[in-house]
Amino acid sequence: MSGPTLSAHFAARNPSVIRMAQIEFAARTDGTQALNAAIGNVSLPMHPAMQARLRTLGDAGTPFAKGVVGYTATVGLAETNAAFLNVIAASGFETAGLHSQVTDGGSQAMELVIVGCCGPAGSDERPLLLIDAAYTNYKAFAERLGRRTISITRAMGDDGCFSLPPMDDIARVMATEKPGAVIVIPYDNPTGHLYDHASLVGLARLCAEHDAWFVSDEAYRELFYREGAPVSVWGIGEDEAPGITGRRIGIDTTSKVWNACGLRIGALVTDSAEFHQRAVAENTAGLCSNAIGQHIFGAMAHVSHAELRQWFAAQRAYYGAMLQDFTARTRELVPGAIVSSPDASIYSVVDLRNVVPATFDGVEFVRWCAREGRCDVDGRALTLLTAPMAGFYSVPAGSPNPGRTQLRLAYVLTPDQMKLAPGLLAELLKGYLARK
Repeated sequence: MSGPTLSAHFAARNPSVIRMAQIEFAARTDGTQALNAAIGNVSLPMHPAMQARLRTLGDAGTPFAKGVVGYTATVGLAETNAAFLNVIAASGFETAGLHSQVTDGGSQAMELVIVGCCGPAGSDERPLLLIDAAYTNYKAFAERLGRRTISITRAMGDDGCFSLPPMDDIARVMATEKPGAVIVIPYDNPTGHLYDHASLVGLARLCAEHDAWFVSDEAYRELFYREGAPVSVWGIGEDEAPGITGRRIGIDTTSKVWNACGLRIGALVTDSAEFHQRAVAENTAGLCSNAIGQHIFGAMAHVSHAELRQWFAAQRAYYGAMLQDFTARTRELVPGAIVSSPDASIYSVVDLRNVVPATFDGVEFVRWCAREGRCDVDGRALTLLTAPMAGFYSVPAGSPNPGRTQLRLAYVLTPDQMKLAPGLLAELLKGYLARK
């Protein structure tokens, strides 16, 4: 007897390419160890002020001293919202007039943005405009919510730099498709592309001109490795983009800069009072975000801007050194490989288009590395897990996927482990291409 019928959405659902290698590797039993650079699961300690609250959760004077963990207001604790605004201000941006709502990580904020800014199919349809290569969960959430996505595609040059299409080309897409919102990740996941202020202003002007929300996913704000000041949607005003006021939305999270992926606390910040009110109303169905996580991050409301800027600088120094080393050594050990310019966030893209045959499929290579690839390193059998970039692009059926020869690596390994990654990649690729 057959079981109940799954929905078409469930029946067609496969794991995200970010999790794919980890799931494949979990079935392996040959004793090989994996260096997992497939997902941005930061493994550094949280900020000391957050650690202090973690260690004293049940102490006298804390909200949990009596062992009770109750719901908070849907909007989140006032202290936690103040913490998010404090770290935005520490980056040099004005927070007067901004409204903050605590969410279950940046992920729930993404869902609220999509359902709040983009209409479903029909007379109210307003698709979500993504900039490929785009963080995969935006498309996944849009599909779950019944919203259509459209995309414009960045090109990765032989120098490893990603470049946007001309603004006139983006304007034509917006005029035709009429998106409800444009998503930009200034310190980009997955590409490591750092948007300059002029590019953000150009996109903001188009959003104002075409009546779209301008959504900036700032999970990696302050993780940039070029000279200059940080960039943000909150650094764009009426003088540069007339009409942008009231249509700006920012997504924040504790996961990356604050090294608290498992805390699952994020924020949806906007300069639109109505959007904020409606987003909170929509989220009442979810009751509230994790009360313990909110309390832990709430400590950042009381840290001075000077101390926060010291933290930002230390994070940049940590990641910047690994990015530079990986980029140089991969270009050396895999001659012809294109490695993304180490400009922002905690990711590198390696494009093998100049060193692999036309039949190469990055998805299959990642699976092979997870299932059977192995290298001997000082008596240990190791493999390297990465994310295939094909899953970060939206391309029509039958069209070539720019990500077919590209892999994304996350800098979540220790520095010593990350030093092994270029050699592992070179040896695994050699073994894969030598099969048969």
